[in-house]
Amino acid sequence: MAQAVLSAYDHITQNNRNTLLLVLLFPITLCLLVILACWIVTGLFGNEQVIMQGVANLPQKWQPEAPNSLWAAIGFAYSFLMPTSILALVWLTIAYFFGGKMMLGFAGAKPIEKKEAPKLYNTVENTAIMAGLPMPKLYIIEDNSLNAFATGMNPKNASIAVTRGLMEKLSPLELQGVIAHEMAHIGNRDIRLNMLIVVGIGIFYSLGRSCMRSATNSSNRRRRNDKNSGQGVVLFLAVGIALMIFHYIVAPLIQKAVSRQREYAADSTGAKILHNSKALADALEKISKDARVEVLDKQRNMAVACIASPFAGMSGLFSTHPPIEERIRRLRSM
Repeated sequence: MAQAVLSAYDHITQNNRNTLLLVLLFPITLCLLVILACWIVTGLFGNEQVIMQGVANLPQKWQPEAPNSLWAAIGFAYSFLMPTSILALVWLTIAYFFGGKMMLGFAGAKPIEKKEAPKLYNTVENTAIMAGLPMPKLYIIEDNSLNAFATGMNPKNASIAVTRGLMEKLSPLELQGVIAHEMAHIGNRDIRLNMLIVVGIGIFYSLGRSCMRSATNSSNRRRRNDKNSGQGVVLFLAVGIALMIFHYIVAPLIQKAVSRQREYAADSTGAKILHNSKALADALEKISKDARVEVLDKQRNMAVACIASPFAGMSGLFSTHPPIEERIRRLRSM
């Protein structure tokens, strides 16, 4: 048993390090995508006037003697940094204070009292004591499938939501295994990370659509002989394209990689909390047969928070979770 605990700690340390590296890819890839998109759009649609406008966005000491489309792209990207930084601060504030409630709202989760589900309440209360964490608020999702997620800013105001099916179809020990997994997410501070990812990707998608609409409007104005709209067309079009690529391709891949790392860590931590890895392994076998939550069909970013992907057909590179078979294998080997 001592070896199992040691392996869990080693695994958690490795996952924390990998997650930090993966999260750093978000701002890096976004900046590179914006520069690349600006470069492509400037090269294809820009003229000498647009290139000069782009370079003029740079501080005087950075402006090259021989402007070209690459320097113009860097200039357009630079002009995008300030509003993006403001947006990022707004996003962080929204996600930090309201992200948990937003996620519960996406899932249609309703608060549940002890008198309505005494067994669930007692299971969560006992597991929280074993984990050395505060008692989280409990929510129920009226769906017969088997799934659950945790959310919140920190352990003091965390919430756990479970489906009706999970509460009714798992044995008491299996249910405790799932709750221990969710308490592990709370203790490992995954809930804050998940909130930022879920809310943030949605905001960047909205910003991307706004940029594409602005590019269309600027283009229409330019047709009406508005000579000052050339820079607006290039900037909005390039940033819009970059944000759409970021939303549909790059961010989901990073999100899924982060999620897979965190799921392994939560499995290990949950097993350590209970001193029993079999309970969660047995629960995952049942969950794997019916994890789809219909209310989340239009909220695909929510998959990162769930104990198992709530969508059918998501596997391999595009899966938010590692294969359940591998998770079960690791748990049974502890």
